[in-house]
Amino acid sequence: MCWLSRSGQDGEKILHLRCASHEPWRPYTAFGKYIEPDYQIPGGSKGFATYQKLLKAGWTLLPSNPEK
Repeated sequence: MCWLSRSGQDGEKILHLRCASHEPWRPYTAFGKYIEPDYQIPGGSKGFATYQKLLKAGWTLLPSNPEK
């Protein structure tokens, strides 16, 4: 799991997932079997409910900019 900008720039970050290190990052919404409905909180992070579920299931959060 990783929090990345939707546009690849310095925009709003959303949860991205990949099942193997050789795969590209994709938005969490592309993983139907894993996603949870987003919390209806104004300004809330897109994918936070899914993040919580996957974290409890043993997934790992990776830094969004590991070179820094």
